[in-house]
Amino acid sequence: QVQLVESGGGLVQPGGSLRLSCAASGSIRSISTMGWYRQGPGKERELVADITSGGSTNYADSVKGRFTISRDNRANTMYLQMNSLKPEDTSVYYCDAEYVLPLGSTSYSWGQGTQVTVSS
Repeated sequence: QVQLVESGGGLVQPGGSLRLSCAASGSIRSISTMGWYRQGPGKERELVADITSGGSTNYADSVKGRFTISRDNRANTMYLQMNSLKPEDTSVYYCDAEYVLPLGSTSYSWGQGTQVTVSS
């Protein structure tokens, strides 16, 4: 069974920075696309950014120029560097990954989420 574990969330003042990590563990042949999503109170989950195994990235308009997604394929770990944080970035942040299992089938997992609160 593949697990994704997020870390790095917390409380930060407006204008501050945080770095989220998402580590995948378990029997994985390879991971294709990984992504960060967020869900604020009373809102639907939305894509923040995603990254392919080759390093191609995609960002939501609301975070372009402030957030940077990256990954370490050897460590099966993905990161989200968040700068110039705003109160509206307050959400639970989730990572997800699409991966290939040892026998060749594909599957998909979500992490448990990490809270990011931007407030003075």
